[in-house]
Amino acid sequence: MTVTRVRPGDGAAVPPAFADAVAALRAVRVRPEVAVTEVAAPARIAPHAAALSGEVLHDGEELATGRFILLHDPAAPPEWGGAFRVVTYARAGLEAELGADPLLGRVGWSWLEDALAGAGARAAEVGGTVTRVLSEGYGALADREASVDVEVRASWTPLAAGGPGGPGGPGGPGGPVGVAGAAGVAVLAPGDVAAHVEAWAVLLCTVAGLPPVPEGVSSLGRPYR
Repeated sequence: MTVTRVRPGDGAAVPPAFADAVAALRAVRVRPEVAVTEVAAPARIAPHAAALSGEVLHDGEELATGRFILLHDPAAPPEWGGAFRVVTYARAGLEAELGADPLLGRVGWSWLEDALAGAGARAAEVGGTVTRVLSEGYGALADREASVDVEVRASWTPLAAGGPGGPGGPGGPGGPVGVAGAAGVAVLAPGDVAAHVEAWAVLLCTVAGLPPVPEGVSSLGRPYR
């Protein structure tokens, strides 16, 4: 399934920078519990976009769902601060008593910050929301136990890991996948793209309540569908 979307009618070809970024995105492997599928990307947010849908599965049960969208605009919109933008969300059910915690929003946002830091994914212009949804049954559903869903939505501008001239900059390992389009903004390497996908996968697992992979233990990843 193709994951590139060109705005209808603009006649734009897929830039090599975006094609290389998509190739790097497809090459990422994540924890076996995370099932990732390429899906149709939104066509009107940016000239070019790629999207992944993710599910955290354990013993046949779906614990969390989410989406990762990589946007690319060669014009580098000022509000982005670069030519690429990442948009994500992760959603999972919680026990009702956990959903009532007044600090849930702050904790949920820390899950994202920790995931980015742990994956080595440098980001700018990070913003988002943490939402809790309480569902209570009434009438014929009055016996249904109350449930709470938490959803973390966030977007950010991915940055090169080493900055200009560093590991993620021009001439770094793996070769560049695209200039951000503004003076002083480093080139992104395939490893930079991969780090942001890995951070999103970690966020999915954290929201689902899975323990982190112990340090020094390699997780055999799974390819995307």
